[in-house]
Amino acid sequence: MKVNYYPDTDSLYIDLSSNPSANSEEVSEGIVIDYDADGNIVGIDIDNASKKIDLEDLSFSKIPFKKNPVSDSIT
Repeated sequence: MKVNYYPDTDSLYIDLSSNPSANSEEVSEGIVIDYDADGNIVGIDIDNASKKIDLEDLSFSKIPFKKNPVSDSIT
């Protein structure tokens, strides 16, 4: 998963998959869900993100990281 913020357009994109988007649906004003060809969610686009969420308070918790067996570091 990748989270990208684009300040020039004030949009936040949450990329959930490397699969290409085949269909999009606006589920709420300025919130678009992207789907792949099989109907799986691949991304979420939030327009005017700074007006909808507190960007300074984004955090991730309880994310299950896998250890890399080669270097024994968190990936």
